[in-house]
Order: sequence, then structure tokens, then C-alpha cells
Amino acid sequence: MLLLEKDPLNVIITGVGGQGNVLASQILGQMLVQKGYVVTIGETYGASQRGGSVMSHLRISHKDQFSPLIPQGLCDLVVGLEPVEALRVLGPYGNPGVLMIVNTRPIHPIDVISGDAQYPDLEQVLKEIRSLSRRLWTVQATDMALEMGDPLFSNIIMLGALSATGILPLEREDLERILGELFPPERIPANLEAYDKGREAVQEYSP
Repeated sequence: MLLLEKDPLNVIITGVGGQGNVLASQILGQMLVQKGYVVTIGETYGASQRGGSVMSHLRISHKDQFSPLIPQGLCDLVVGLEPVEALRVLGPYGNPGVLMIVNTRPIHPIDVISGDAQYPDLEQVLKEIRSLSRRLWTVQATDMALEMGDPLFSNIIMLGALSATGILPLEREDLERILGELFPPERIPANLEAYDKGREAVQEYSP
């Protein structure tokens, strides 16, 4: 078992309802449990069925179990499936040492679609995230998922991106084993392809 940078290592996966946020956190947790880590997961929901905020807390330890929700200001890594949701997490949970991996495709909430509100400028959102974190990786996960024919692959693409950063010891073989427990055999190759695309996107990226 590789030593973590911190114990516990506190990870938040954030997005909006329908992005596969909870599934991504469950898969990540199981991948790490297979490696021998102790993982505690807590979920918080907004109006998730209507595209509201969904946030998963993962507390990863070599041997101890921690309370499921991360204390404010103590998040070490944010995996943002939606850019504004990633920025929103930094208010209560961020600190100067936090690492960020962010999918760059916005999802407009109902009030923006209806014209009652305006979505902030994406470049400004990313600039703000960069200024509030130790390092930012951006991934065009939704665009890659759409090229594969289904935007829901974006959560697995983001897990692949996370694996390529080296922050956590994630192996493709571990994912394949978990997918075999969750999905029928015919769905596994496409999900592995999505994971590989996420890895390649980060390996080619220089922030």
C-alpha cells in the first residue's frame, strides 16, 4: 500500500444531479478498498433530481475510519464534474494546498435556462479556481464522452484523469474488477475506454 500524502486524505467529488457523481465516488472508494485503504463516504444532496448540487465526501486512510463528512477547510482534492460546482466547494472546504481536477463543460441550472440568472464566464470561473488552489487540471470530459456517444461516460473519464495525476494509487485492473461487479460484460469495454481517455487527457496536459 502506497503512503498517502496525508492521513486521512480528504476528497470531494462534486457535480449536479444526473452526472453520475455518486457512482463515481462508489467506484473510487471500492478501487481504494481493494488496495487495502479504509474509505469512508458521505453524500450531500441539493435538488439532485432537478439538476441540483450533489457532493460526495471520501475520507481515505491507511488504517483508521473517520466521520463521513470532511471538516470545513480540510479538503485535499476536489474532482469537479461541473466547473461552478467545483468553485462552490472551495468556499467552505478549500485551502491553499487543495488540488483540483475539473471538467470544463458547464451545466446550466433551471434559473439560467429560464433567463432568471446568468451563468458566470467559464474562463473567469477557472481563473478563480486556479487562484484558490495549489494546482488545477482541466479535462474536457463531457466533450470526450459525447464523442463516445453518451455524456454519462464523463464520470469514468474523470476517474481516469484522477489516476493519471498520481495523487491516488488507481490501477486500470482495479477498475476492470469493479466494473465486472457493477455492469454486464458488454458495458465494460466502453467504460475502460472512457477511463483510458481521461488518463491520456491529463498525460498530455501541462497546466
